[in-house]
Amino acid sequence: DDDDDIPQLSSHTLAALQEFYLEQQQREGMKTSQGFNQYSIGSIEEDWQLSQFWYSDETASCLANEAVVAAGKGGRIACVSAPSVYQKLKEQDGKDFSVCILEYDRRFSVYGEEFIFYDYNHPLNLPENLLPHSFDIVIADPPYLSEECLQKTAETIKYLTKGKILLCTGAIMEEQAAKHLGVKKCKFIPKHSRNLANEFRCYVNYASGLD
Repeated sequence: DDDDDIPQLSSHTLAALQEFYLEQQQREGMKTSQGFNQYSIGSIEEDWQLSQFWYSDETASCLANEAVVAAGKGGRIACVSAPSVYQKLKEQDGKDFSVCILEYDRRFSVYGEEFIFYDYNHPLNLPENLLPHSFDIVIADPPYLSEECLQKTAETIKYLTKGKILLCTGAIMEEQAAKHLGVKKCKFIPKHSRNLANEFRCYVNYASGLD
């Protein structure tokens, strides 16, 4: 019988594969339904090759709310490599603040003029209309836990901010964060939608609501 030569998937693998396809269908179904929100976390899926790990809904909301308060009425907020905070800010449909997203992943260009292509390897390669010290607060989550990545991202942050900085990165980066940005660790502990091996923390250089 020719069928004997066809490799068979184990029942466990088959079940996992079916579950994956079902989840995929459900996501596509959500995207085509009228209630789909293009700004919801997960509307653009994580790309682990780009070191992308989205915040939990609760964490993204907390950071977004903190940014709005810190920016003040009519404030400008920049999200550097922190797309899930940007998405949560847009979900609020706020009229009292403006926000832009600086991101390497061009899939986020679906957000139009608020999207700015950003490569931390070229920290000051920014559009001319992105004026220095023009944002009331900058929220940043450097993609890699290395001093080089933090140092280069810090150049961008210091160029953009009027003063306030909210940094999210690994707990192991505390000393480097203080060195390059003068930020201190908050009590608030950010969570991700998927558990990460590295402990994450938030750091600020102003009196925040995260303590």
